[in-house]
Amino acid sequence: MFNTITNNIRLFLKKINSFLPHNKFLKGLIYLLLFIIVFLGALDLNFLWLFGYSPSIKELKNPPLATASELYTADSVLIGRYYKEDRTPVEFKELPSNLKNALIDTEDARFYNHGGIDIRSLFSSFFSTLSGDRRGASTITQQLAKNLFKTRRKKSYGLLTHIPVLNTIIYKAKEWITAVKLEYIYSKDEILTLYLNTVSFGNNAFGVKVASNRYFNKQVNDLTTEEAAVLVGMLKATSTYNPISNPDKSKDRRNVVLSQMLKHKHLNKNEYNRLINLPIKLDLSYREDNKEQKDSYIRAAAGNLLKDWAKENDYDIYADGLKIYTTIDSRMQQYAEEAVNDRMASLQRRFYSYWQKKNPWTNEDGDEIPNYLENQVQKLPIYKQLVLKFKGNADSVSANLSRKKHMKVFTWKGERDTTFSTMDSLGYYEKILQTGMMTYDPFTSGIKAWVGGINYDYFQFDHVIQSKRQAGSTFKPFVYLTAIDNGWSPCDKIKDQPVTINYVENGEKKTWSPKNSDWNFTGYDMSLRWAMGKSCNSVTAQLTEKVGWDNVVKYAHKLGIESPLKSVPSVGLGSNDVSLFEMVAAYGVFLNKGIKTKPLLVTRVYDKDGNLIKEFKPEGVRVISEETAWLMLYMFQGGIQEPGGTSQALWEYDLFKKGNEIGGKTGTTSNYSDGWYMGITKDLITGIWVGCDDRNVHFMNSQTGEGSKTALPIYGKFMEKVYSDPKTGITMGKFPKPDVKITRNYYCPTSLPKRETVADSVIFDEPIDDSTGNNVSN
Repeated sequence: MFNTITNNIRLFLKKINSFLPHNKFLKGLIYLLLFIIVFLGALDLNFLWLFGYSPSIKELKNPPLATASELYTADSVLIGRYYKEDRTPVEFKELPSNLKNALIDTEDARFYNHGGIDIRSLFSSFFSTLSGDRRGASTITQQLAKNLFKTRRKKSYGLLTHIPVLNTIIYKAKEWITAVKLEYIYSKDEILTLYLNTVSFGNNAFGVKVASNRYFNKQVNDLTTEEAAVLVGMLKATSTYNPISNPDKSKDRRNVVLSQMLKHKHLNKNEYNRLINLPIKLDLSYREDNKEQKDSYIRAAAGNLLKDWAKENDYDIYADGLKIYTTIDSRMQQYAEEAVNDRMASLQRRFYSYWQKKNPWTNEDGDEIPNYLENQVQKLPIYKQLVLKFKGNADSVSANLSRKKHMKVFTWKGERDTTFSTMDSLGYYEKILQTGMMTYDPFTSGIKAWVGGINYDYFQFDHVIQSKRQAGSTFKPFVYLTAIDNGWSPCDKIKDQPVTINYVENGEKKTWSPKNSDWNFTGYDMSLRWAMGKSCNSVTAQLTEKVGWDNVVKYAHKLGIESPLKSVPSVGLGSNDVSLFEMVAAYGVFLNKGIKTKPLLVTRVYDKDGNLIKEFKPEGVRVISEETAWLMLYMFQGGIQEPGGTSQALWEYDLFKKGNEIGGKTGTTSNYSDGWYMGITKDLITGIWVGCDDRNVHFMNSQTGEGSKTALPIYGKFMEKVYSDPKTGITMGKFPKPDVKITRNYYCPTSLPKRETVADSVIFDEPIDDSTGNNVSN
């Protein structure tokens, strides 16, 4: 077999030889040319896997340009970008002539006169190198081939690329072949545009548009000649000639570019002399001042929600230039952030004023927890690193943690420079109050506002979806729902009286005797609406026993609570940990006439060419009857309308014009570790949580720490802003009338005994004593 192949090759060469001239020089030259052609063909085809990867024509027509994906609100406001390489492409018409001239004059003066390889420059470079003057001869097209297709990447390694010298010849040949192909497929203007969209300008700025924004806070077509020269000058070495870190070298290199423009008559002598003496004036404010350049809770949440879809469908949101549309309303998002910033800054001042010089990490009895910071610091990554570094030497670890160093810290008045040790910093940040806020339209399943915390730059943990905390009295509606859906009426009554509930947990007999938040029992026969509005613990506990705590858990899960719930008598008082996202979604069922849909943050995704590639649609399922849902909305209004209703602090806000109706529920957990408010209007559900990241850090009384004092004011401020802006489309009004017949009595005006007035009965969310170990309050 081998002999046959060898003989055939010999015959083939003999036949070719018969056509060649007899002159040995010409014959040798022809053989050399044939060898080069065969070599280049074999290289391009990666013959026998000897030469490694080369880009195909298909790849050349669709270059792998990593392009940032953009995140938009429902009303088309850009709010974020995802990128590995921060790049936004421009079109040729956006490139100013001074930038094009600077690039061509400096990098490839004969750009419009060659076919990808400049033979004249190649020979000139060769002979200059022999004489000791080393010059480059790569054309712009060759540089594009190298940058865009990474012809020297490890992925492209073939068997022969491991041989020194030969591998350099192979890489350079690939670069030439790719450059010639690019010249065949694209026009000169398209190659120039691709190059400027591809090249790095340092500081994670890829492409000339991002570079223009990053260094000069300008669009590309607004660049002056000297600014264009700075950017072109960086292409030789982005670190060496970086105008931020090396301004002097950057200026020198800029002037070299300007001299090339003078040489090629794109600048006159007077203009050149003027420009070379100008200082480099940078404007670095773009990245800081433009919200879409920053990370945010919404950007992170949307990215996490799209992660599985992108993986399953082979998309990379950080490189594929997608256009991602969210359900967020830009105006409501703005008002949510403003309300949070306004109220949380005030709450933080109140917190500092309350504790003054005392530490706020306390136990159930109000005593400071000993060694609190020492225990907390052991949870930090730096502690584990120091233990390894000092081989477990406790004194060395402690000394390092206590060493002062310069740092910047978050404050509500802006970033502050200070000198803190690690322990100082930990103690400072443990006292910072956090929040989570989400506004939801259950009719469309759209999330309209999402605030995961007070400042994403400092606190990336998202308190909307990542955090799980005891829900307190915001969980009580699931008890009343269980009753209403099983034949009870809002007018049915239970006496507010001491109660002891016996039960068995894990085979152990237990008793539970809940207290009301004001530590008193009125002895009144309370309607369910009054009891829920006043957030009466004793009535809720009795009702939980009557309907069954297992059933309360069942209904909570049915409405959308996905967290595990411990089925105990205190479940209705919010003893379990849940997320704000779950609570808002579950409350949405009441407004959406008994239909559950999962809240959507992302609705549509388009590819870089504008084609719709994915649309996320809500899927609704009925989980309670429309009658039950309407009766629950009526129950929620009890927080405003019933004597002692815990939502009555909303009367301080401008929310009740034109007979506007609002329902809601406050929640406060033991020791005031968590403050909640869940607000319902005819259009929206809004949930808010306030507290410190560690439950051991908290207020200590109702006047400062209950949900109606921490979370409710954020809701009041937010809704004032929403209602005052007609462009939001959210108007005041009554809850819709039921579309079905209401078969149970629900109108049961509450009358108080003469000795007590409504004002007397207004309560604060005081903690209750839960002997199960889950201490919760309204």
